[in-house]
Amino acid sequence: MRLSNIAMYAGQPPLVTATDALWAYIRDRLRKAGVVDVPETLEKGITHDEAWVQPGLLLAQTCGFPYVKRLRGKVQLAATPVYELPGCDGPSMRSFIIVRKDSPAESLADLRGLTAAINDPGSNSGTNLFRAAIAPRAERGRFFNRVIETGGHLLSIDAVTAGRADVAAIDCITFGNAKRFDPDRVADVRILAETASGPGLPFITGYETSAEELTLLRQILADIASEPTLTDLRDILSLRRFEVLGDADYEPLAELERQAIALGYPAIA
Repeated sequence: MRLSNIAMYAGQPPLVTATDALWAYIRDRLRKAGVVDVPETLEKGITHDEAWVQPGLLLAQTCGFPYVKRLRGKVQLAATPVYELPGCDGPSMRSFIIVRKDSPAESLADLRGLTAAINDPGSNSGTNLFRAAIAPRAERGRFFNRVIETGGHLLSIDAVTAGRADVAAIDCITFGNAKRFDPDRVADVRILAETASGPGLPFITGYETSAEELTLLRQILADIASEPTLTDLRDILSLRRFEVLGDADYEPLAELERQAIALGYPAIA
């Protein structure tokens, strides 16, 4: 049996249900087209980064920065979802740099010497875009007094709310979903600044997936935008359509890292 894992944005129950329903539609279309070993349900017993490199990967959603850093040549880009939430621009998205509502900070410069939270060092939205925003302001490779790693964007929001951190960069899709489905979670934070935008989280398939199957996957994903039975699902996920992007579209994410390194700021510190 092949593997699918597309639940990158499933932080609240409505999103979990809608993502499962999205997979059911994709699954049934694949089976109808004659694809064999299509899994009944999404694989939720492994982490996202484990799924990306599993043999027999049929469909997964990855982060753009891990894609350009270590997945190129090992997986194939299928298509990138277009979400309709503040901060999104077609298939591109940005991060919101958040602080507590009572924070005296009025600009990024005011964050110097404070504690930052990141979800994961390899994250585009939580680290790469954040680093790009801070790099011009860093001195001798440092800007913050301390950096903590939370393991997830929602946990980074919680860390700021609880005072364990003063600032975090949260991708606009996670932040928008939290405002819609978990408003209490973001009630005590505010957006201080926005990062540059970059291509969003692509759907990928294994390198061994045939050209015919890749074409079929792209057609199924494209059809999601107009399938009448998926109207409610699209609204819950704030999903409007998919666009096919290539390596060149994701290369700017690697360039942001190179620019930060050139400024002497290779890591959030």
